[in-house]
Amino acid sequence: MNYRELLADDPFWLVLIKVELVFAFLMIMALFMIWFERRVVGRMQHRPGPNRAGPFGLLQSLADGLKLAFKEDIRPVLADKWVYLLAPVISAVPAFAAFSVVPMGGPVTIFGERTLLQVTDLSVGVLVVLAASSIGIYGVVLAGWSSGSPYPLLGGMRSAAQMISYEIALGLSVVGVILYAGSLSTLDIVVAQGQQGWFVFLLFPSFAVFCVSMVGETNRAPFDLPEAESELVGGFHTEYSSLKFALFFLAEYVNIVTVSAMATTLFLGGWQAPWPLSQVEMFNTGWWTFLWFMGKTVVVLFVFVWLRGTLPRMRYDQFMSLGWKVLVPASLVWIVLVSGVRALRNADVTTTQILVVGGILLGVLVLLAVLLPERPVPEDDDSVATAGSDYPLPPLDLTVPPVPRRAVVRDATTDGLRPQPAQVTAGSPDEREEERSDGTS
Repeated sequence: MNYRELLADDPFWLVLIKVELVFAFLMIMALFMIWFERRVVGRMQHRPGPNRAGPFGLLQSLADGLKLAFKEDIRPVLADKWVYLLAPVISAVPAFAAFSVVPMGGPVTIFGERTLLQVTDLSVGVLVVLAASSIGIYGVVLAGWSSGSPYPLLGGMRSAAQMISYEIALGLSVVGVILYAGSLSTLDIVVAQGQQGWFVFLLFPSFAVFCVSMVGETNRAPFDLPEAESELVGGFHTEYSSLKFALFFLAEYVNIVTVSAMATTLFLGGWQAPWPLSQVEMFNTGWWTFLWFMGKTVVVLFVFVWLRGTLPRMRYDQFMSLGWKVLVPASLVWIVLVSGVRALRNADVTTTQILVVGGILLGVLVLLAVLLPERPVPEDDDSVATAGSDYPLPPLDLTVPPVPRRAVVRDATTDGLRPQPAQVTAGSPDEREEERSDGTS
């Protein structure tokens, strides 16, 4: 079945309906995610969570949004007016635009027209999502800079470093998927997983790097350093209120839904049914496909909430070290391995031969790691105190010298005592006690 022909034949009115449905879907999912997060974290902390507004508290997010709209809208005197107003829009709009290339389901019939549950399919769909997520971070950076306050500025600077670090790792984690699918189209990636199997099993290291990077990209705990309330008041949005703050809040949760949908599309088979239901043709057609897509996306959303409820916020140096020293090098090594395997497969090398060669190389690396001697550490080296720690520590045998005291001399003119700023040689505590008893210094 040629899925692209179905999308190409969509009439204009059907495209408009899809756009409106995607917008409504993301708004509802953002409200659901806020409620879902509060309920799940409440259960983890042995409390009920929201349970008053509506059945099971489902209307609590809507009530909070309406209340936020009637809050006083303020703007700091030192803020850059136009950038200050534009920053929330820059954060929110790309979050919605990125979802246009996400395939949410297989072929369905809408008002008599056969189509796919996807607004459009581009040959560079993965790059569109990455570009949109990058542009959204600029809204965070500009919000911190334009507020005219030190704490938002620090949050914006942290966000800039975070964007560079984890956007690179996020992009590298997708390379293995592109090599196996042979396309940058999100639709082609889903179809390829129906033929080769879910990429979460074939490319698990890529999936692990993608999951860590998407948490850092969306500023979620334990990577919520741009908005760390315990040290930056509220981070980049400290000076925002009312609807402008609501746009930042909305953009964060829409981004969470978007990256969760992308994780489902790239690694979890998209709208393909899980095994063994995938062997039944009925479960891979019609609105069943949308049900599988939603189920997988909600599972990824639950992982976001799970991390927030269990892990403490990372220290900034740990956060940057994880991005540059772990995720990026690991992704580069994994890309080389995947490229080598694909080249061997194209050269008619069997899977058994690849596994044998890989096992031999792995054994050689393990033997080298075991047999190579460790570098001895001198006993008088101060680095012993910091061994095993990424954070600088003072030497454990550090002795603090006593604080010198002001000398007290007798003034001949006034026949009184006055302090004289003279340098005193510090001695032992017993010697200083004797000097005070003699009235000398």
